[in-house]
Amino acid sequence: MDLQLLVALLGGVATVILIILLTRLDAFPALLLGAIVTGVIAGVAPLELVDMMTAGFGNTLASIGIVIGLGVSLGKLLEVTGGADALARSFIKLFGKGRERVAMTATGAVVSIPVFCDSGYVMLHPLARSLARKAQQPVVGLSLALAGGLVLSHTLVPPTPGPLAVAGLLGVDLGVMFLVGIPFILVLIPVVLTYARIMGKRLEPFRDHTMFADEEAEADTRPVISAGRAAIPLLVPILLIIGNTVTKALIPDSPVQAIAGFLGAPAIALLIGLIIGAYLLPQRRTDRKTVVGWLGQAAASGGLIIFITGAGGAFANVLTQSGVGKNLADGVGMLPLPLFLIPFVIASVLRIAQGSGTVAMITAATLAVPLVQDGGLNPVLAAMAAACGAFVLSQFNDSFFWVVTKFAGLSGVNAMKAWSGMTTTIWAATIPLLFILWAIVG
Repeated sequence: MDLQLLVALLGGVATVILIILLTRLDAFPALLLGAIVTGVIAGVAPLELVDMMTAGFGNTLASIGIVIGLGVSLGKLLEVTGGADALARSFIKLFGKGRERVAMTATGAVVSIPVFCDSGYVMLHPLARSLARKAQQPVVGLSLALAGGLVLSHTLVPPTPGPLAVAGLLGVDLGVMFLVGIPFILVLIPVVLTYARIMGKRLEPFRDHTMFADEEAEADTRPVISAGRAAIPLLVPILLIIGNTVTKALIPDSPVQAIAGFLGAPAIALLIGLIIGAYLLPQRRTDRKTVVGWLGQAAASGGLIIFITGAGGAFANVLTQSGVGKNLADGVGMLPLPLFLIPFVIASVLRIAQGSGTVAMITAATLAVPLVQDGGLNPVLAAMAAACGAFVLSQFNDSFFWVVTKFAGLSGVNAMKAWSGMTTTIWAATIPLLFILWAIVG
């Protein structure tokens, strides 16, 4: 193992972490500076290093930038038009009395496929409070069930930005990513429900009952559209993407696959979903200016994720072209450990250090690119490992920690027990699932 290249890798990773934690800069310039440090220490000529970075940035965004922008825009439409709220209410009716926690977890898991989990939680928490009052259930338990469902889909399946970016960096088909992520979610839902049930009973006496006293009335009066109408712009692109994946496997090089391949290309599928959503979700009297304004807000919120993903691509290309990645793959390949533990551990460490699960999984996927290319690591397994590592220990440096715990009326140690404990339990439960996936795909 070349010592200079090892130092280059460690220097680049340390640069990313220290910049995010100790400076006024965010993950976008941090990843670019990490790429520069890695290239310089590895001995790459300055102009060649710039070419590596710009090529990596451009190639990554060429494959995934459009998809992230469209996915965020579709999620915004579902959020502001009441579509996500309509889906939530339909799930509550579907599961019925006595299964309130199941209803809230399932609601969170579905709503968070297109909607950021922070927005989904703020939007749906009044509904959880109203349901808790009617069913005489602990609000903390239902809040945790909702938040757990939201974070599962937000972390594991596209078109949420983190999984989209990870899939793009590692070259994973989005349909495959979705089809692998859904079984993970189904297995993890009982983990969420069990933890929510136990902690709901234990922590309810410590909740601040004076917070958000009027939310129940708001939950009962909020206007919504029908769940069927809300589901159409979400289901159409998902089915098109999966259809492309299935036909590619069963009937490749056929006329049907050619059509399915075009319509199921993620950019085309999500564009179709967005067009449907723009005309189907808003009320009839909604003017063009309002809808365009919503899409503008989505572009603003999704822009940073696109930039971070591109910077991750720049870093990954420097790792690959400079030989640092191959050096890492050769060294790790000599260890008696499965390669997928590398992105899993990296994502876990970064999640604890800087708080953002999205940044953690994108960075871990970036460092896993050379392992996939040179070390024999399956890209699907690498993507899932990077995503699963990003679950661990949501705490004070994570914005979603504050959203969940403040709306649940918890603080201090009880907030850590509620949400940090929940995410760490989910993280631990993914480890055997990753080993099972490793045994299947190698």
